[in-house]
Amino acid sequence: MNYEIIRIIDKPELLPSAAKWFHEKWGIPLEAYQESMQECLAGVNPVPQWYVALEQERIIGGLGVIENDFHNRKDLTPNVCAVYTEEDRRCQGVAGALLDYVSSDMKRQGIDTLYLLTDHTSFYERYGWEFLCMVQGNGEPDMSRMYVRK
Repeated sequence: MNYEIIRIIDKPELLPSAAKWFHEKWGIPLEAYQESMQECLAGVNPVPQWYVALEQERIIGGLGVIENDFHNRKDLTPNVCAVYTEEDRRCQGVAGALLDYVSSDMKRQGIDTLYLLTDHTSFYERYGWEFLCMVQGNGEPDMSRMYVRK
């Protein structure tokens, strides 16, 4: 499998297809992704940022970095969000490569601590993330796991 990880800020022509891809995976309004990616392209702050793994012209994975991934712990910021790998590309290291890439890219921009909200157990530990605490997701009846990577 031959793919490359692209920062949307470096290839802004990907914004329409990337926003649509994330919208289709997570069901968050398309406009929310477009707005966040436009803010990313403005380059005023290191957050938000958006990344995709491209295999030729096909997006096979992606994630973002935003201030808060819809939870009550506003002090735990910024958050890696919308981590997704296409089903036919799972178990091939795409998510791990994206997570490593975003951590390095954020460190390069002066952000050395990232947080991630998930219901997964044991997946993120493989990539250097540590369980931090339980947090309440906006509108969620159950608590979710918050991870940290420094």
